[in-house]
Amino acid sequence: MTPVIGLAAIRAAEARLAGLIAPPPLLRSATLSHRFGVPVLLKPENRLASGSFKLRGAGNAVAALGAREPGRGVVTASTGNHGRALAHAARQAGLPAVVCLSALVPANKVAAVRALGAEVRIVGRSQDDAQAEVERLVRDRGLTEVPPFDHPDVIAGQGTVGLEIVAAVPDLDLVLVPLSGGGLAAGVGSAVKALRPRARVVGVSMARGAAMHASLLAKRPVPVAEMPTLADSLGGGIGLANRFTFALCGALLDDVVLLTEEEIAAGIRHVFAHEAEIVEGAGAVGVAALLAERLVPRGPCVAILSGGNIDPALHRRIVEGRWTDRPAEGPD
Repeated sequence: MTPVIGLAAIRAAEARLAGLIAPPPLLRSATLSHRFGVPVLLKPENRLASGSFKLRGAGNAVAALGAREPGRGVVTASTGNHGRALAHAARQAGLPAVVCLSALVPANKVAAVRALGAEVRIVGRSQDDAQAEVERLVRDRGLTEVPPFDHPDVIAGQGTVGLEIVAAVPDLDLVLVPLSGGGLAAGVGSAVKALRPRARVVGVSMARGAAMHASLLAKRPVPVAEMPTLADSLGGGIGLANRFTFALCGALLDDVVLLTEEEIAAGIRHVFAHEAEIVEGAGAVGVAALLAERLVPRGPCVAILSGGNIDPALHRRIVEGRWTDRPAEGPD
């Protein structure tokens, strides 16, 4: 049976987050609107305090946990942005936080988590390695796990993005959602399909190690090797024991689009040059899919700029046209 994240849970998350985040308004892209002949808007989640949409899910989960079990420390495994968001939310709630990261997480994201006061642990070279350390800390130190995506409170928090999109674009045709473990896609899909069932919700990921896409094709969660990519926030598996996001993405997504590294780089350049926003690879994939014409909107379209936590030197090389894809050396 497909799990359900209802509107009531998403609206409750919206209420909990009211004092934690300032929802960024949608931006109209003049260049993309002109190109496709329909309104194309951007949801700049890169403007949130933690630099990504992840503050919504982490903030809602911490607030809900505080109501149930006040004072307990939290722990998570992350590719960077969720760890930063959880550290931010935990600090605001006065809770200790431990963030377990693999060696593939970029140094700027590791430093940002540490700067927020969280204890950082670098473990192995995959999300699975980091997750094993989380499970040990839950067992040995009694910490409460706040997963990066596969949790009802996290999904409901991410679903508030969908509420805001529908409120701003009543005649919505298409939403482009960065797709990794599926928390954002499941949350946004739940809100959009409940309120605008005819709107299309499309997940966008990199071709290099897209775990949710591989799992949906296999009709079950499958392991996928993590590879260096500009969209590093979209790396990692979905968990072989996935309880929520796999089924929700299967039920709610109308399609999944995969992009090359060059296409992702083009998206980063476009968003900087034409929209005056700095985004990481994961945040650029919706715009990149439009630029590559992997799909064409029939009416008002929203691309979610999911995060802006990119290494400044890497961003500079990309926008100046000096970046080249070097898989053996990593994205930077």
